[in-house]
Amino acid sequence: MPRPAVRAGRMRALILPLLGTVALATACTDGGDPGDAVPSTAPPASAPAPAPTTPTDQPSPSASTPATIPASAFVELPTELRKSPRRATPVADALPTLCGNEFGTGGRQVTASAAMTVTYKKPDEPASNVPQGMIHQTIFSFDGDGASDYMRRLRSALAACPSYDQAGNRVKVEVKALPGVGDEALVLTRTWPATSLNGERVGGTESVQTAAARVGAAVTVFDDQGWEGSSGNPGILDRVVRDGVKTIDVWQR
Repeated sequence: MPRPAVRAGRMRALILPLLGTVALATACTDGGDPGDAVPSTAPPASAPAPAPTTPTDQPSPSASTPATIPASAFVELPTELRKSPRRATPVADALPTLCGNEFGTGGRQVTASAAMTVTYKKPDEPASNVPQGMIHQTIFSFDGDGASDYMRRLRSALAACPSYDQAGNRVKVEVKALPGVGDEALVLTRTWPATSLNGERVGGTESVQTAAARVGAAVTVFDDQGWEGSSGNPGILDRVVRDGVKTIDVWQR
């Protein structure tokens, strides 16, 4: 009676390769989360600032793809204030540094960042005159609660920096809330003794302002720099910040 044993051996010879094929297919499909193979677009938490993204005129991608900051999200100066067209600027160069890297703490939830610079003049001066100053605007886009977390960390960092030394001068820092701008906003004023181009004290003080505002899942920072170390223009900065927040709100819709 050897036939049943022969048939059983043949069946095992057929079944074992099939089981091996099934096991191999399972190992290929269940080897891990497919998302692990996709590189993260957010910078490491230890990075001082997110990598800059060049502004483009392309629309923002869907939420399933890495975000970009379009040029249309940035404010443009009105003609009477515009000294020169806005230009793309590295994020690291656009953000101010006080006691430390207060404004470069985007963290892992940043999906994109970009910056532009606008150069302004007084509205009643001809275009041939030297500029009055320039404003660097940076935009961060975030995942989740990243924008709110950025503002919270920024307030904490600024509270720990009431003053700092710069080029041998003591710079005083004053921070205030900026009501009615975006979802939340603040403005800080930096004041220092006025000096000549040679660094000599000439009496009086100079000051510039920096504003940060959250608009939904984005944060924008405006840093006003007076021309050649002179004071900025608080009135122009306030106008630019409010116009800039409206521009970002339109972009996010």
